[in-house]
Amino acid sequence: MTEADLGPICRALPDDVELDPAATRYPGLDERSGRSAIVAQGYWRALGTWSPESWALPFVVRGSGGVVLGVQWLEGPEFRTDRVVDSSSWLVLEARGSGLGKQMRTAVLELAFGLLGAVAAVSSAVLTNAASLGVSRSLGYRDTHTSVLEHSGETLQHLRLERSAWVGSARGRAVEVSGADAALPFFGLGDERA
Repeated sequence: MTEADLGPICRALPDDVELDPAATRYPGLDERSGRSAIVAQGYWRALGTWSPESWALPFVVRGSGGVVLGVQWLEGPEFRTDRVVDSSSWLVLEARGSGLGKQMRTAVLELAFGLLGAVAAVSSAVLTNAASLGVSRSLGYRDTHTSVLEHSGETLQHLRLERSAWVGSARGRAVEVSGADAALPFFGLGDERA
């Protein structure tokens, strides 16, 4: 994702995508402008606070003609310490149910477990988000525990995928990661791989 992508992403953002409940809200903005501000600030925050210890990497998912279909994030909130990644994503309504969500997650998992040397991936979704939970489980994640979201009272299912399960499944064999070696120092990696 680049700053130039923010406009198209904000225009494509579906109304049902829940944004960070802790993000700053601006009372004078209409709903669409407020949601756009949260998206833009999330992008700028990710770049502005990036470190090898804690990072968040956003990707844009495009369809034919470069049309924005969604966003996929890969995050390493304590990556240098625990080598665990998290992910989040959304798709426009028209792209849902097509298998694209699974492809998006597969791509970032292969990046994480392959080039970045992650040892595990975690994810979470509210119990009513069957699509997200289905993607996670289909890729080998296992349920670990639940928690309750303070802002909404909804139950959140937490899942985890171990590196050995990912590598053993060969699910990422069709993914090719290229051109990323120059970015390795930003993840605290040099010539060695974890």
